[in-house]
Amino acid sequence: MKKGQESGSTRRHIMTLLKMKGPLTIGALAEELGITEMGVRRHVLQLEQESLAKTKVVRQAMGRPLHVYSLTERADEHFPKSYHNLALELLRELDHGSGLEAVHVLFEGRRRRMLAQYSPMMENRGLEERVAELSAIQNAGGYMAEWNQEDDGSYTLREYNCPIRQVATQYRKACECEQGLFEELLGAKVTRSECMAEGGQCCRYAIVPGAAGKNNKTAE
Repeated sequence: MKKGQESGSTRRHIMTLLKMKGPLTIGALAEELGITEMGVRRHVLQLEQESLAKTKVVRQAMGRPLHVYSLTERADEHFPKSYHNLALELLRELDHGSGLEAVHVLFEGRRRRMLAQYSPMMENRGLEERVAELSAIQNAGGYMAEWNQEDDGSYTLREYNCPIRQVATQYRKACECEQGLFEELLGAKVTRSECMAEGGQCCRYAIVPGAAGKNNKTAE
């Protein structure tokens, strides 16, 4: 194992120990890992610099205060998540208990809430500005979006990651609502030509200038 890989592995082990057994002192971590306290301190300092670990001074009745280390909220992002499994389980329960239409109502409600949230950002803007803003919104949500203008004046929006892919694969209403949301926010015709939920490399949308949506005040 190369030095960089070994260092990363040790830091990962420290994070796991703090997750499962923390807060811990440098001495306790060194004992668990079987390495020197100096070595542990170097790794913990790196975790602190990356805002993944924090220290707290614990005063004792006798002796010097102890410095104990624990993980920050940011460190939680480095551990496995199964939110999509929980979401799918809840949707299946709703589907089985109330029918598919109830699931569709849920997705439509989400679309309406997002429309109300993002519509003010689109007011008094031209289509290009709205496409750019929509790309920024999607990027903030983890969709890894990018856009460009085509020679014919239309626009293309691509999303290279889909945080709800597992849900969308089973419930295509999610994709339908996303496309509808885009049309309403942009006040333009939006057509999806590729979809990750269908095995595509990305979600690709063609955006053609059209009648402005009723929720937008355009500046075109």
